Amino acid sequence: MLKDFIKRRYINGNHPIMLDIWFRLKTRKMLAWQEKASRMTYAEIEAEVSRKYERVFGRPLNWDNPQTCNEKINVSKVYMPTPLKTRLADKLAVREWITEKIGGDYLIPLLGVYDSFDDIDFASLPDRFVIKCSHDSGSTTLVRDKGNIDVKYLKKLYVFHLLKNWAWQGFEMHYKDIKPRIIIEPYLGDTINEYKFYCFDGKPQYCFVTFGRRYIDLSISFYDMNWVLQEFTRPDHTEHIGTASRPPKYDEMKEIAAELCKGFDHVRVDLYGVNGNIYNGEMTFATACGAGKFSPDEWDYKLGELWPFDNTIRKKVLASHTRP
Repeated sequence: MLKDFIKRRYINGNHPIMLDIWFRLKTRKMLAWQEKASRMTYAEIEAEVSRKYERVFGRPLNWDNPQTCNEKINVSKVYMPTPLKTRLADKLAVREWITEKIGGDYLIPLLGVYDSFDDIDFASLPDRFVIKCSHDSGSTTLVRDKGNIDVKYLKKLYVFHLLKNWAWQGFEMHYKDIKPRIIIEPYLGDTINEYKFYCFDGKPQYCFVTFGRRYIDLSISFYDMNWVLQEFTRPDHTEHIGTASRPPKYDEMKEIAAELCKGFDHVRVDLYGVNGNIYNGEMTFATACGAGKFSPDEWDYKLGELWPFDNTIRKKVLASHTRP
């Protein structure tokens, strides 16, 4: 297709005209999909989500009686958004909640918050920083050398991101009403371990750990709360070889995760370990949008058993609404 040819041939070289054409095509496609998705009924949404689920897992999604962790994520993301989930999925609004729960010392400092890319004063920023959006997933840019950034490219990229409503990308409906903004944070380092606590029924159960350089050569392992390496993994990630050293502040991380997950039937509490400090990453309610396979597959069922799931909510929603 034309857009694929343009991206392959010109994007890496930042050819200005072709770059503009590619972003126009990408934006047009994204906005057309969002318009279509926002008018879908629940029946149409279920059909769309089911197609993607079956493509990944090779089995139908059980909407009536979900059993696996991923099945429950999919039902929950469509039918169980709450104002609190929306608040915690908002990377700015969650900061106030984190401060209330465990204190502001666990927050990554802010260098700036902007409604528009044009509001960013790059001259005032340090040589290294991180750009992300408040309302989505996957919009992070690591700036390791401010002198080498292409501001025109970044503007096109973040104008695109700000137009995106993440709810309509994978039907994670708790994202629907988050205000899009750009956040800039300090650059914390090339190698940062992340500790992602899978919490069920208000308790942390397993820790999904990423090792290595972000977006470059990450590897992962699962540990239990006693830092015992587990037999299961995520096949869409590179498995970390061997048992890693228990982090010095693992007990404190567990306490933080236990405090932040109180009252939730399921949430993933993400923490960073950086130079002896612990920082909150985010609160995640739909890991991998419900398409995160486990290996062996039986662990999808075992994790699902830990999640006390009230599927009568879906029935109640469908009894009174035909669309979100």
